[in-house]
Amino acid sequence: MGYKEEFNKWCTDPYFDEDTKAELANLLGNEKEIEDRFYRSLEFGTGGLRGVIGAGTNRMNIYTVRQATQGLANYIVKKGAQNKGVAIAFDSRNMSPEFATEAALCLNANGIKTYRFESLRPTPELSFAVRKLGCTAGINVTASHNPREYNGYKVYWEDGAQITPPNDTGILAEAAAVTDFSQVKTMSQKEAEAAGLFNTIGAEIDDAYMEELKKQSIHPEIIKEMAKDITIVYTPLHGTGLKPVQRVLKELGFENVYVEPQQAIPDGNFPTVSYPNPESPKAWELALKLAKEKDADIVLATDPDADRLGVYCKDTKSGEYVSFTGNMSGMLIAEYLFKEKRATNTMPENPALIETIVTTNMAKVIAKEYDVDLIEVLTGFKYIGEQIKIFEQTGSHNYVFGLEESYGCLAGTYARDKDAPVAVMLLCEVASYYKKQGKTLWDAMLDMYEKYGYFKEGQEAITLKGIDGASQIKEIMDNARNNPPTELGGYKVLSVSDYDNDTKKDMTTGEVGKTGLPKSNVLYYELDEHAWACIRPSGTEPKIKFYFGVKGSSIEDSEKKLEKLHKNLMEMFS
Repeated sequence: MGYKEEFNKWCTDPYFDEDTKAELANLLGNEKEIEDRFYRSLEFGTGGLRGVIGAGTNRMNIYTVRQATQGLANYIVKKGAQNKGVAIAFDSRNMSPEFATEAALCLNANGIKTYRFESLRPTPELSFAVRKLGCTAGINVTASHNPREYNGYKVYWEDGAQITPPNDTGILAEAAAVTDFSQVKTMSQKEAEAAGLFNTIGAEIDDAYMEELKKQSIHPEIIKEMAKDITIVYTPLHGTGLKPVQRVLKELGFENVYVEPQQAIPDGNFPTVSYPNPESPKAWELALKLAKEKDADIVLATDPDADRLGVYCKDTKSGEYVSFTGNMSGMLIAEYLFKEKRATNTMPENPALIETIVTTNMAKVIAKEYDVDLIEVLTGFKYIGEQIKIFEQTGSHNYVFGLEESYGCLAGTYARDKDAPVAVMLLCEVASYYKKQGKTLWDAMLDMYEKYGYFKEGQEAITLKGIDGASQIKEIMDNARNNPPTELGGYKVLSVSDYDNDTKKDMTTGEVGKTGLPKSNVLYYELDEHAWACIRPSGTEPKIKFYFGVKGSSIEDSEKKLEKLHKNLMEMFS
């Protein structure tokens, strides 16, 4: 069926409600918009759904959510795991509560119990709830840090991590097989509750989750000692982080915590920010204004589903606030954990640090310094969660910390996704630890640069929407794959890893080996002098992403080297 026929079906079929039909009627004459909404079905990717909210097969709406959930339900029933149930959470975005309810009722109609949070909760708490309740799966309705017009749907498995092979491909196949809405089941909430299928959860999971967060603290005594001396400003960017972050900081004893009032209110329209992402400088304007008023030591922001954390810290020499990348804040936490666990004899045997392939190379030297095994995985925190499961199954390592460059990390194994509340808690503890020594977090970062080298990383994403955009992204990847460079940014290319073909080619000898990681459309260039570059299409957005990193002898030297590498990379491939 072509997009016009599909559009006409949605406009006339009694299955679709009148609001949907009215929205589509307003599109008559706008052929490009109709085509974009109906030229394909919203793709159920390896993590779930993500798309613009609206009517159409290529949009997030109750019909596409039900369709995807029917595929998940079919997979769970085939596994015979329907009695274990599915935990469901949602964030502050528009339609999130409605999508969460529709997903639950579809599962209920298939005989699967659900445990839906009573109100918005952060992503890491959903991951925790799956494990705590012994569920077979979890659903989180969120579009993470995307712009306000988006929503999404992430699927988790029984280990608390987002789905990985073989479950991801199995669920994908079942979702793809649901080709008609007549295959989709649903029921009323009243009937589902009466049957014991639709269950509501809340405070009991909150309390258990909070206890796990507090267990990650190493020096609660330092927090108590410095509680009156350290000033913290925090913004949840209209999302889910407010309650858990306020609670954990209060229960640990921090006294001077100021929340940016305009952004404290959960709101899917994100009225104070066009892009609710702590990686975006514009998202910080209100929080930094409050920080200056309060003379804050540390400024923190979490994204709408509270799995990412952004950080600013005051530089006492200049009086200005310095932005920290996810790599920088992650390395501060990692070194603190390793150093203090060694000092307090609480480091487990065979400790491991896990990072994604596009995360800073500083992790390698820190891991070596503290005799910790470093394990690299593909981009996506689900692969870090997968490694924790493998450690538990094999006993090969004990997980201590994991991070990815996109402002996400996890300490502890209570959850299997990145957790901004625990990152907030630990960074505030780290800030207290260094303030006791008369240092700021920025001073501590400079000390690390001096000790390990001035590692610096960058990223650029190019958005290419629609049918033409998908073709352009494929063309860029094909060109990069078929024409490997021998030099990038003045650096010699040592090896090229093609994860789609599972090859790693030594560019000096020509020898070809295996990457050792799962199949993924990613190209990684190992360069000399600890530099690197990587190209991959986004798995959730119509973008192609370029990552790159260098090591310099000073801040200025690393910035200069990074700029040269960035420029050459974009000239060559974009």
